[in-house]
Amino acid sequence: MTDPLIAFIKERRGTMGLTQKDLSDRAGVGLRFIRELEQGKSSLRLDKVNQVLALFGRRMEPVAFRMEVDDEEG
Repeated sequence: MTDPLIAFIKERRGTMGLTQKDLSDRAGVGLRFIRELEQGKSSLRLDKVNQVLALFGRRMEPVAFRMEVDDEEG
């Protein structure tokens, strides 16, 4: 399954007809950061993610979720 953030960035970038380089220039982040973001790097700076998302009128923020509990532990 594709990460929703990755799918969102790729879809919006494509809709706007932007290359990864175009997106990095517009967001004020490095091309390497955009590549790592779209490849699903597990550790990214949140401030930079928000710089990219700001171009699309979005930002990362906390959302509620339910943690899975392993019944076999304990």
